[in-house]
Amino acid sequence: MYQNIYKIEPFSFVTDIVKHDYRTAEVFRKYEIDFCCGGKWPLDMVCQNKNLNTEEVISELQKIVTQSASNAALDFDSWDIDFLVDYIYNVHHQYLKKALVETREQVNKFLYEHRTKFPELAELEFIMNRFMKEIPPHMKQEEEIFFPYIKQIHHAYKHRESYARLLIRTLRKPIEEVMLKEHEATGSSLYRLRKITNNYTPEKACITHKVTFAKLKELDKDLVQHIHLESNILFPKAIKMEQELLDEK
Repeated sequence: MYQNIYKIEPFSFVTDIVKHDYRTAEVFRKYEIDFCCGGKWPLDMVCQNKNLNTEEVISELQKIVTQSASNAALDFDSWDIDFLVDYIYNVHHQYLKKALVETREQVNKFLYEHRTKFPELAELEFIMNRFMKEIPPHMKQEEEIFFPYIKQIHHAYKHRESYARLLIRTLRKPIEEVMLKEHEATGSSLYRLRKITNNYTPEKACITHKVTFAKLKELDKDLVQHIHLESNILFPKAIKMEQELLDEK
């Protein structure tokens, strides 16, 4: 029954583990292991650097993967990239356009009532304002420039059109210099959120406190998957396709 279950080894790369089953991100988040842009290292090396027991971490990860035998995670890596673009836009972009505003309002409401009691949480306002300033234009650039171009690349690659090379610009440079750096900045802010909120675990909290942390945790999980899908699957595949089209010139 379990013969096809993905087996996690000490030499498995962190990003590959998350790519196989996104839910394993919960374990990496727990141990403050970067599984996104900085996760391209073998698991045993990462565990050694953090003084973690590799076998224990693997056990936790394998438990999640095993549970997925009857309820498998979506195999994003197998999707055509034009379908993945649509998924990211319709699921993650639409969620963020609504959730960013709602979460900032919830944070502001909480701080208005509890700032004196929890002064250490004042940074939440700064982080949410930063998200509101940076994430919407980032998504707009993806929707108006990157996503349409990636779909052009996929169409040209799939059909091997004779005019495909006319579509070629240079995808790698703007992705590496702009999009991935912005993803890293968002990841750093999420790290701060987890630190400030003790991984979104309020102690002796009122309802407003609990609701605020729950919305922040939901936002965190969505952004993590969003960034993972783009940084580790969509962008690398699109760059590879573009390079193959360029090599045909």
